[in-house]
Amino acid sequence: MDVFEELVRLRRLGQKSALATIVEVRGSIPSFESAKLLVREDGSMVGTIGGGCVEAEVWNAAREVLETEKPRHLSFNLGQDAAYDNGLICGGQLDVFIEPVLPIPSAYIFGAGHISKSLSKLASLAGFRTVVVDNREQFANRDRFPDVDEVLAAEYEEVFPKLEINESSYLVIVTRGHRDDMRVLRWAIDTPARYIGMIGSKRKTLNVIKELEKEGVLRERFERLHSPMGLELGAITPEEIAVSVVAEMIAVRRNAQAGFNPLSKSVFAQGMLK
Repeated sequence: MDVFEELVRLRRLGQKSALATIVEVRGSIPSFESAKLLVREDGSMVGTIGGGCVEAEVWNAAREVLETEKPRHLSFNLGQDAAYDNGLICGGQLDVFIEPVLPIPSAYIFGAGHISKSLSKLASLAGFRTVVVDNREQFANRDRFPDVDEVLAAEYEEVFPKLEINESSYLVIVTRGHRDDMRVLRWAIDTPARYIGMIGSKRKTLNVIKELEKEGVLRERFERLHSPMGLELGAITPEEIAVSVVAEMIAVRRNAQAGFNPLSKSVFAQGMLK
């Protein structure tokens, strides 16, 4: 199986992988410079960088890279004694670079109003595959959203089973009213989506959650919900709101680098639910 073909296949399926490449060789090693090993989420592998203990250590590091989504650089010295113990009588040195290969993130925007127009544009510019969903054909159409990847006009419950939601999915709830928001949230909280955001005030969020609790939904299910969604920028206009929401999505996507903790915006962390 070709490493690159499998890498592309996994990416299309929304699955992460880690790619290890021998980037420098000094002396004799049991492989060659540019040799590659791809490690899937389940730990299975495609390709090889020479086998033995070196490959075993690279595999362990690749699992860490999958978890942290941050690259690593490893150096190995196959000195005569160590190499003999490992069955690798080569005596050379090699450097291995391990990088995370992440799926293209998908932003599913529920609601096709004025905020969604700006939000879909910015999300696309930020590298998200964008899908707009609304139950009104006069709003969810290509004339209003010419640049998104997909527009779906149907009742939300009809659309949900057709969506392939995974850990690279970002769900943004900006429908026309509380009831529709609740319809989408009821479904969203049971998905493996990496991000779930809902527009509205804290009071509105609490009211929606209380209504769903009356239906038997456990409070813990809302732990990942970001609402009010978006970074606190003092945003007012649709364009400003879109900037704050996409910025929060990026923070989640990049594992809150630069010191920002995206989980601090969840309804639990804000003390809205106790």
